[in-house]
Amino acid sequence: MHWNNAQVLKDYWNDAVVELTETFGADNVFVSVYESGSWDDSKEALRELDAELARRNVPRRVEVSETTHKDEINKAVEERGEGWIDTARGRRELRRIPYLAKLRNRTIKDLIELSEKGITFDKVLFLNDVVFTIDDVLTLLDTNGGNYAAACSLDFSKPPLYYDTFALRDSEGNAHAMQTWPYFGARDSRNALVNHVDAVPVTSCWNGIVVMPAAPFVSSTKLRFRAVPDSLAAHHLEGSECCLIHADNPLSKSKGVYLNPRVRVGYNYPAYAATHPPGRSWVSAWDIFTGLWENRIRRWTTWTFDRWVVRSRVRRWEKEQSGNREPGEFCLINEMQVLVENGWAHV
Repeated sequence: MHWNNAQVLKDYWNDAVVELTETFGADNVFVSVYESGSWDDSKEALRELDAELARRNVPRRVEVSETTHKDEINKAVEERGEGWIDTARGRRELRRIPYLAKLRNRTIKDLIELSEKGITFDKVLFLNDVVFTIDDVLTLLDTNGGNYAAACSLDFSKPPLYYDTFALRDSEGNAHAMQTWPYFGARDSRNALVNHVDAVPVTSCWNGIVVMPAAPFVSSTKLRFRAVPDSLAAHHLEGSECCLIHADNPLSKSKGVYLNPRVRVGYNYPAYAATHPPGRSWVSAWDIFTGLWENRIRRWTTWTFDRWVVRSRVRRWEKEQSGNREPGEFCLINEMQVLVENGWAHV
């Protein structure tokens, strides 16, 4: 799924995707790409990818859309139903997450349709607009010996800060204790990271690249990306569709969700290079020492006021109507996010 990613597409992503199809074989893959109203050269870059995949006889759907954010938010009043919300700005605005969930579900449309025709796959590999290598993907696929409900890379835009704070939750369902190594407050997550294992247990992750078994998407479970209900979002709460998918996945509890810190990807090449220094560990001895102490202090001194705010608002919503229940409460944050012409905004 792409939006204004032309540079990384042309410089890295397209070539890496082609190499992936070579590694696994055209008969073993289906490439599904959706672009959503970019104003840079993303469309042209993806058309080039489409042509190259066609030349190699790779099954695929590369779809580009002329519908921009401006088109979406300027829909007629009578079309502003589910996924729209009345904000403090005195407007009825399009929520960001329902919009993104709809787009992500378009990327698994082919998986579902092919399954109905008897063509099945073992895994679904979701690739953000990141710099990655084939070895990164192969390592991720082998996380925990290949036994997982989901396995995620660790993503960076401006190292040493990791990027996707919205989707990552530790083994106790909490957001990070700190945005630098060792990240987690929960003992199980933190200890696994410190001990350099390839499968750090978490409740949710996305973080650049994710691999999941295909079965939940095509079975009677019909796993899909979603947002929280508009009625809950009206309490100034939001959760990432990339977190809620794990809350809904029946395999999450039985197989586990894991972050693999051996797979580090970047939203630009300098970020990728900084987290893959030649000849030495990606975390220095000094960073390990100071990180462990900072993490300890944060765990001793931080009061989870934000978590209390979320919980109290969810309880208030649950009392409003019988049946109100959100299994992905651990995904929620105290924010309201809406689509705007050039991206999205907090309101």
